[in-house]
Amino acid sequence: MSVFAGPQRERILVSVYENRAKSPPSQYSRPGDGRDALPLCAAVSVAPVRQPAPTKCFILGVVGSYTLPMVVRLKDIAAELGVSVVTVSRALRNRPDIAEETKAKILERVKRLNYRPNLTARSLVTGRSSLIGLVVPDLIHPFFGEIAKGLSSKLREKEYYLIVSSSESDPQLEQDEVEHMLAHHLDCFVVASCRKDTDSLCRIKEAGVPLVLVDRSFPGFRSNFVGVDDVKVGELATEHLIAQGCKRIAHIRGPATSVGNSRAEGYCNALARHGMTVESNYVVACGEASDSDGETRGRRAMEEILALKPRPDGLFCFNDIIAVGAMERALEAGLRIPQNMAIVGCGNFHYSSKLQVPLTSVDQKSREIGERAAKMIMTLLEKPPSARPRSIILEPDLIARESSQLK
Repeated sequence: MSVFAGPQRERILVSVYENRAKSPPSQYSRPGDGRDALPLCAAVSVAPVRQPAPTKCFILGVVGSYTLPMVVRLKDIAAELGVSVVTVSRALRNRPDIAEETKAKILERVKRLNYRPNLTARSLVTGRSSLIGLVVPDLIHPFFGEIAKGLSSKLREKEYYLIVSSSESDPQLEQDEVEHMLAHHLDCFVVASCRKDTDSLCRIKEAGVPLVLVDRSFPGFRSNFVGVDDVKVGELATEHLIAQGCKRIAHIRGPATSVGNSRAEGYCNALARHGMTVESNYVVACGEASDSDGETRGRRAMEEILALKPRPDGLFCFNDIIAVGAMERALEAGLRIPQNMAIVGCGNFHYSSKLQVPLTSVDQKSREIGERAAKMIMTLLEKPPSARPRSIILEPDLIARESSQLK
């Protein structure tokens, strides 16, 4: 290995001579070390060129000719254009106090030289990485994809960027991902936790990194939060089915998280408000698995519901993915939707209106959750930390379609 460093860029010309017939391999290498088959670099000439040089470059096995790459710095661009480093920096940040002509020259030179800022060096100076970590249980579920889109679009406006990780609904994997992100000194975390405890969240707070929870919260754990009123989600769906004339309403409930528990509570509240009994066998659990198999779990839950006597005439599903699986199985069994069973999901995803029977769904404002979380992050990073965490609870809306409309 050769190392070249200095104030100038260097062009290395390497002439290679190989004459195995006259020169035995042992003259250039130790027998058996695997290098006797390599060509011999017999002559090296170094010719300096008057250009900025990298601080360090490593060359391995150079054959022919090779030009050391030039590391372009802000001060190189500034010196070449006769402006200050501050002016170049402000132009790259599109600041309004830089003349358009000057900005155009700087951007043209930056593009031509293929300049990229050293974000690691910048973070050492500013104490900020400009990176926000998002940890969600599943990237298959459109809900979390919409949150990521809303979050990313708003963060980008402030020159912050999103790193997304999926825990696959695995509590240990979630903790591993959080630890990995902490090692990269991110500026803030946004987490929809799949854990039943707050261990991974406590690690973030202990590291002094701002934290925003989305979708899922933990009783007694003080943290910033952005989400929808999930009790209201359950109430809206069930009230709608009651208004359509359903008398026996079942619920495919979600996992035992704050979201699953709250939606089931809303379902029970609406039935009680109308003097209807909550039948325990009409509440079917769909398990703790990830959303990648949500349709399968919906089909399985519908098998149980079809076996109930008397059979329910209305069904509220924890989310749209489960509702799609349940509806497919009901149609296969010969039921007419909504005449034999009215069905409501939750999520209002883009495909809900394009199904064989368009699905009534509760819109839980997923994109807005991401956008509001981004605004909360900017407040946390730009202002002194507050002792009191903030919570933003959005109101859901019911979008009625053919799967439930009996009247």
